[in-house]
Amino acid sequence: MAEIKITGTTRTEFGKGASRRARVAGLVPAVIYGHGEKPQHITLPARELGVALKQSNVLLQIDIDGKDQLTLPKAIVRHPLKQILEHIDLVAVRRGEKVTVGVPVHTEGEHDRDGILEHVNHTIEVEVEATAIPSFFTLDLTGLAAGQSLYAENVALPAGVKLISDPKTIVVHLSERSTAVEEVAVVAPAADAAAAPAADAEKKDA
Repeated sequence: MAEIKITGTTRTEFGKGASRRARVAGLVPAVIYGHGEKPQHITLPARELGVALKQSNVLLQIDIDGKDQLTLPKAIVRHPLKQILEHIDLVAVRRGEKVTVGVPVHTEGEHDRDGILEHVNHTIEVEVEATAIPSFFTLDLTGLAAGQSLYAENVALPAGVKLISDPKTIVVHLSERSTAVEEVAVVAPAADAAAAPAADAEKKDA
């Protein structure tokens, strides 16, 4: 997994006004918490942080006043329209410590092309060492037939990784293609033909 070093600055001003000024200056307000320690309020450079967060479950080694703190992004707040980073919560972690995280699941392999593949859950939760979090897992779809599903328990996990999600959590489902549209197309002309004599009979009665 990726581990990126970034420099943080201790934050002394709080409130909406202070946060707005920080963002104008190209900084993102952040909080580091965990291990029973007092939360640290800092700011991080928005550009560097944005690049780092493009990687899944990235570890951020933050330099604060000459001291390094290893952290894992926990909650990221973005502007609903502009998608600009507005705030981030970080969890302090230690090397060798195990953490519970959600890891994306990618798929590979040929499945039954008569079905429609649905990704029901894009991630599964696992327990893993903080410095060894996989970027993603791979789920093999080879032989998956229409109407079948694959579950969290079907995802191959590397050694040292423990599944936390319910093993029966559906990850992907291969739906059967509906034939309803084709049936309507065949039945409709017959229905129209039956309706024609009835309409003629009504005219005669009139």
